Amino acid sequence: MSIPTDSMPRAASGVTPGAHRLAHVLALITLPSGLWRIALVAGLPVANAAIVLPFSERVQIVGLSLVAEVLALLSLGLVQRWGEILPGWLPLVGGRPIHRLAATIPAALGAAALTGIWTFAVVNVWRGTTSGGLDYFFPTVAQKVILLVCYVPLLAWGPLLAVLTVAYFRRRTPAPPVEAGGA
Repeated sequence: MSIPTDSMPRAASGVTPGAHRLAHVLALITLPSGLWRIALVAGLPVANAAIVLPFSERVQIVGLSLVAEVLALLSLGLVQRWGEILPGWLPLVGGRPIHRLAATIPAALGAAALTGIWTFAVVNVWRGTTSGGLDYFFPTVAQKVILLVCYVPLLAWGPLLAVLTVAYFRRRTPAPPVEAGGA
């Protein structure tokens, strides 16, 4: 049984190979931190074993991981056809073009917010200004290294999304008309 090719996501016309790769990197950039959070909820020794998370916090942590990954996957829309034309299977709106600003503005705001959020978070963790202190939550060197390896990629999420957003906007902006040579 084969999958019909017309149902497969297609790269939009004019997308450079670099932008295409960047979108796929962005789709995966949240994965290490999400896996770290899942490990925390599962009780793996990625943090102080004395910390017991209530059920509601466990649900929130898993939810955060899922939301972050869905948001990261949306970066694929900046290089694929479904980011320019709504899929035909959508009732009433399927097949209609997406205005470039409808994707550019949320992506640009997201890039700015992500840059601010992750810079603030990393600076505070680095300084150890989180409540309780870094050594309380992560008493071993291995725990700190795992945390760093899983969360440092998030520093690149905002700036790389900004690069991809600019590429999307430029690609989708019509070229200005060329004026005929005057006298």
